[in-house]
Amino acid sequence: MENKLIVSSSPHISSNTKTKDLMLNVIIALVPALIASIIFFGYRAIIIEVACVASCVISEYICRKIMKREQTIGDLSAVVTGLLLAFNLPSSVPIYVPIIGGVVAIVVAKQMFGGIGQNFVNPALISRIILMNSFPVLLTTWYPATPGNFLGDATAAATPLAIASSGSGTLPSYLDMFLGNTGGCLGETSALALLIGGLFLIFRGVISAIIPFVYIAVVFVLSAIVGLDPVMQILSGGLFIGAFFMATDYVTSPLTRKGKFIYALCMGIITVFIRRFASLPEGVSYSIVLMNIIVPLIERKTIPLPFGAVKEPKKKEAGK
Repeated sequence: MENKLIVSSSPHISSNTKTKDLMLNVIIALVPALIASIIFFGYRAIIIEVACVASCVISEYICRKIMKREQTIGDLSAVVTGLLLAFNLPSSVPIYVPIIGGVVAIVVAKQMFGGIGQNFVNPALISRIILMNSFPVLLTTWYPATPGNFLGDATAAATPLAIASSGSGTLPSYLDMFLGNTGGCLGETSALALLIGGLFLIFRGVISAIIPFVYIAVVFVLSAIVGLDPVMQILSGGLFIGAFFMATDYVTSPLTRKGKFIYALCMGIITVFIRRFASLPEGVSYSIVLMNIIVPLIERKTIPLPFGAVKEPKKKEAGK
């Protein structure tokens, strides 16, 4: 009787990889962007990043305590959410903005839906969109990224996308946009730092290369088709941080290869459409959130049939 036949639901393949291990890899991958933000935006970057992370961790602890649920702050997911939220904020925001953003991301977008694994949209992006609509002026006032300048005498500066959208001002060079020496949010300006972190996650097997590379490629090609500068479009805004760190979230992205391709393709189309035809210069946040909502439908249409299963024929309409 020692060797019993155990019947259980799938999955039947176990792994020693824990949520904490995955989140730790993501945190390590975000370190280059973290360093770049401090280099280009000074001490204000540190203040905002610490405020976001602390707000997210404390919110999760208190929320789980009130709901009488097992504590999950040890899985580091709240830290990742805090960093991603901070990277989507400009260096000039008052300290209360990242604190409010952390509460919204964790309590509203995550814990109210059951916690990690239950949220249907990316918490950091939902928080950023809510903050953008609540504090539009604060969230669209950027300081130029100037190494060594701790905002003592800085003046507001437009982002490359805002300059391109308005048609006034001088765009930074491709090299400046690649390195991060431009105006923008803390963690989105340095394409180089984000690319290093993204490649680290791919080589570690944490994320699939399908979503980020298809997403970036679609934005590049479609931008050229609609008359935008394709190089500028992929190097500016939140495309790289969105493609590598937000669109690839396990909970809110498809599992199948075909689903990932469709998901990334649609995000690229929506992003370019918003950038080219809408009143907003940026469209990454909205494109990812919109596709997060559609992920269950994508999964339903792309999930492979179990071995030996036969696809059911379509039901004929009544009267035909």
